[in-house]
Amino acid sequence: MRDDEILSRISALVTEEHELRGKLSAGEVTSEEENARVKELEVALDQCWDLLRQRRARRGAGEDPDAASARPASEVEGYRQ
Repeated sequence: MRDDEILSRISALVTEEHELRGKLSAGEVTSEEENARVKELEVALDQCWDLLRQRRARRGAGEDPDAASARPASEVEGYRQ
């Protein structure tokens, strides 16, 4: 994925999260459904941001950004902030 594709994916995930929260407020989904999907979205967002950071770091180091790859959720979610 190119940077612009990753950013588009991030935007789509954020939009879905906002729509989902609106559906919860409107009673269109249960809080359990909303919570489960939001957790999935958060993991996907973390993976996208991680990939984008990898690509930028590689580019900054004079390396090929296309050599970056998405890391598994278990790895990305294990980072400490």
